[in-house]
Amino acid sequence: MLLKIYDNNPNPIEIRRVVEVLRKGGIIIFPTDGVYSFGCNIFNAAGVEFISRLKNKDLRKSELSFVCYEMSQISEYAKMDDVSFKLMKKNLPGPFTFLLNGSNKLPKLFKNKKTVGIRMPNNVIPLEIVRELGNPMMTSSIFTDEKTTEYITDPELIEEKYGNQVDLVIDGGMGGLKHSTIVDCTGDEPEIVRNGGGELVY
Repeated sequence: MLLKIYDNNPNPIEIRRVVEVLRKGGIIIFPTDGVYSFGCNIFNAAGVEFISRLKNKDLRKSELSFVCYEMSQISEYAKMDDVSFKLMKKNLPGPFTFLLNGSNKLPKLFKNKKTVGIRMPNNVIPLEIVRELGNPMMTSSIFTDEKTTEYITDPELIEEKYGNQVDLVIDGGMGGLKHSTIVDCTGDEPEIVRNGGGELVY
């Protein structure tokens, strides 16, 4: 199903519809400030496993990322020191994934993972979804095949391609092709491990 939501002023009724899908264990595709992404409730183990299979990833080895609504929510699920906190405060919301050490509040499925990726996209739609949901959403960008870029940027074609595998595709307008910049904050100094969208401000 394709659901149109306007990113400049998301309709709360439509946001609640999306959250209802997530609470019932559904998988969605949603816009970010870059590539469209798969999403599910972080407490939905079957959903997380399903997205990992869709991406052909081994759940035990793959890096998993959360979309969070605000800094206080990040601090519930990940450990931040002063350096990483200030860096994230300066750059979020934005096209970055920050790798942090997980806290003991991580769902059971993530307990064996030392690190977790944190996203706070500069897009109102996923932030409003997570705010209404009340906890983070697991996220992983949809595939990038350079030959078929329209199938990862055009919501109608995304729905055509993935509609029978997910419960809901959000049409939030045309998507981008740039992935997030990944910043590893688990060492002594923050380190960029993948360049993507955005220029990190220190």
